[in-house]
Amino acid sequence: MTYEEACAYIEGLVKFTAKHSVDHTRTCLDRLGNPDRGFSSIHIAGTNGKGSVSAFLAAVLKRTGKRTGLFTSPHLIRVNERMRIGGREIPDGDFLAIFEKVRTVSLQMEAEGMGHPSYFEFLFLMAMVWFAKEGVDVAVIETGLGGRLDATNALEKPCLTIITAIGLDHTQYLGTTIREIAGEKAGIIKPYVPCVYLADQKEVTAVIADRAAALKAPAYPLTDQMWQAKRREDGKIDFFTSFRYDGIREYHTSSPAVYQAENGALAVLGLKVLRESDPKNWRVLTGKCLKEGIASMTWRGRMEEIRPHIWLDGAHNDNGIRCFLETAEEITKGRPAGLLFAVVRDKEFSDMIRDLATAISWDYVVVAEVGGQRRTDPEDLAELFHEAGVRRVFAVKDPEEAFEQAVRMQGERDLFVCGSLYLIGKIEGMFHDQL
Repeated sequence: MTYEEACAYIEGLVKFTAKHSVDHTRTCLDRLGNPDRGFSSIHIAGTNGKGSVSAFLAAVLKRTGKRTGLFTSPHLIRVNERMRIGGREIPDGDFLAIFEKVRTVSLQMEAEGMGHPSYFEFLFLMAMVWFAKEGVDVAVIETGLGGRLDATNALEKPCLTIITAIGLDHTQYLGTTIREIAGEKAGIIKPYVPCVYLADQKEVTAVIADRAAALKAPAYPLTDQMWQAKRREDGKIDFFTSFRYDGIREYHTSSPAVYQAENGALAVLGLKVLRESDPKNWRVLTGKCLKEGIASMTWRGRMEEIRPHIWLDGAHNDNGIRCFLETAEEITKGRPAGLLFAVVRDKEFSDMIRDLATAISWDYVVVAEVGGQRRTDPEDLAELFHEAGVRRVFAVKDPEEAFEQAVRMQGERDLFVCGSLYLIGKIEGMFHDQL
């Protein structure tokens, strides 16, 4: 089998397999030789920011000299992006070799009536096997959907869990209230394992604190009083932290996004808790490593200026759009701008469009179609933008054609692209060879 055939096999799993229990994933890991038990792991859940927090953690851990794995989702261009060591994606040859090993076990389990791992489960298993084969010291593992029932929750005893910002998303699977969704995310907390979490909502704080207390897991909330963001003259963000016994510390980021200051502060708190909870193994987490790692982190599709005045942001739910707008308003400073937008149908896109339309003076909006079976008709989206007060709205189904039209109309304006990571991936792919 070739690399391309392996990728096609994995993509086909979306149609031909179903999600399984965490116990099923644990059985798969057992049959693969328990690769996840060969290294330390940090487990991350949340609605927004978990990918960025994971990237911050991996960037700092790399600075310590520890061989660091990173498993995230979704990918923007190539599936290999989901598993990295030291910042580098898994090579195609390794991908194919690991694929064959996981497929063999998967087919055996299917033949025994236990079911073939689903798309996400299969990729998680591949990452664990690859990390073990390459001898990583620590792996940063991002959940896919939720936490309690997510395949990644087969990790038996991570050294740290982190829960990022929580909002209303994937309500058809996780619950219709913030409290219910927080309960699903808190499902990654393990007995006696320290948990760091964003304490920005009382309901969320109560659910996570109660779960941690029940499991005797030390809990460390990040409150608004513990960090502060400041914009530099070059437009990028600095942030300051003030933790108990630690004084005030300053960190630089490579991002203009205010929300990355919050994500960075959460990562810093997590790493400090890790060092304090196990100083023997984590004394390498020095202040210098923290500063250098935070400053070096880049994460594609998160308020990324892909070309001068063209910004890509993966915001795809209500909370994400609000965070996106906080930075977009800083960039435009009241000037008219252009917007390219697409969204899948299982999102609360009416509220997203209302927030977008009222926050910034859009000279024009172009809406596109993404998401395959989850697609939303761009004509319907265009009508919602019209109803919200945007005068010039254009519906262009093909996302690449939509982007080209948005760029032709741009002039000297800033152009923003948001609403779907599928859309961001399409645009990133157009520039892949030039990046």
